[in-house]
Amino acid sequence: MKEILQYLKKHGERLDTDIAEATGIPLATVRLHLEELAGKCEVVTCHTTRFVKGKKVVGMTCRPAGYIPPASPGRKPKAPVALP
Repeated sequence: MKEILQYLKKHGERLDTDIAEATGIPLATVRLHLEELAGKCEVVTCHTTRFVKGKKVVGMTCRPAGYIPPASPGRKPKAPVALP
């Protein structure tokens, strides 16, 4: 479970299939560990359905709990100016 948690902290939000492929752990084991980590509130999981090239892919998206993605690059909105 430590390996999965470290992978998520390093790479951010990922699908369970991506985690299994990157860590070399079987998908069934990854899903079991993710459920345990979610029970301990160490990760946040969400069941997702995606379509890749017309094929339905059902999986879990997960990320470390408390993770806030970095702000996107580019111009930021200006603060509103108060009129007298």
